[in-house]
Amino acid sequence: MRESHRVSVVVPVFNRAGLLPETLECIFGQTHPADEIIVVNDGSTDTTSQVLTSFSSRIRVIDIANSGDMVAKNVGLKHANGDLVAFCDSDDLWMPEYLQEMTRFWSLWSGITVAYADFCEVHDGVWQSESKFQQAPEGFWDDLRTLEGEHGCLERSFVSSLLQYQPFFPSCMMVDRKRFLAAGGWDESVGRVVGCDFATHLQRVDDPPIGVLRRPLVGIRKHAQNFSGDNLRMELGDAYVLQTILDRRDGLARFESEIQRSIQSRLLAAFEIAYARGDLDLVRELRGKIDESVLGRTHWLKYTIARLPSSLRDPLWRSTVLAGTAKGRWRGKKRTAH
Repeated sequence: MRESHRVSVVVPVFNRAGLLPETLECIFGQTHPADEIIVVNDGSTDTTSQVLTSFSSRIRVIDIANSGDMVAKNVGLKHANGDLVAFCDSDDLWMPEYLQEMTRFWSLWSGITVAYADFCEVHDGVWQSESKFQQAPEGFWDDLRTLEGEHGCLERSFVSSLLQYQPFFPSCMMVDRKRFLAAGGWDESVGRVVGCDFATHLQRVDDPPIGVLRRPLVGIRKHAQNFSGDNLRMELGDAYVLQTILDRRDGLARFESEIQRSIQSRLLAAFEIAYARGDLDLVRELRGKIDESVLGRTHWLKYTIARLPSSLRDPLWRSTVLAGTAKGRWRGKKRTAH
């Protein structure tokens, strides 16, 4: 039976003419149809506008000057009429029962302000077998209380956990519109860095109860046009977002030490990726941002190599990268043997 809630769907889009139609068809095919679908065209310069025109009888289009993903989401949020709002990025996919299962949270527990669903990555049209929730570290979901079936609830702040592992994505999120607006909506202060939605998720999981659907009903497509597969940009983006939170969001100040540790961890991961890619200028830059206490002997060695003249640096860099690759292969064979 259809729930009494009115549901709006917001789809921000920028230059996704080739991917947007399949995303919209997934939204149209929901077992619990959306009451309205708002597509915010964020200044697209390809043929996205023509694609939107072909769907004009089924969607509401809002055109804005290119302002970034967070701004586009907020524009859609402010124009939504539903008491519940779901967000879907223009390249992602929903299973037919997604809206039905997400809306169910507000019948199970009226105090929920936000709910998240599990997802799988989609590579070349194939949904991967292991979901994001399944990849979480041991003990990550220990505080999750079952409400009904695969619907669960977090009754305490989840910020500390999210600093260690981030399984929540915008396309898997449904919110109580009035309460989300009252909290400021999507955090635009972080600008357009990769992973800019992380700031909003951290703030939302500090306001329990939080609904968690342990069922992968969302597909996150990996393709040449998105950045979520670029680990270096993700690590740098997350570090920037976390620093911005410390500087501007007093509500999360009590997590300062944990946030600082997370920043250092992400910068260190970026340091390693940059070295492996041969971006030694970035290695030198990152060294100045990383606390000496978290650097090990191999980090100092890599930094020393990065500072050498190119005639000495390049052969040493190649040898250390090759040695690291060989060591990784040996470890893999050893694990297989056991």
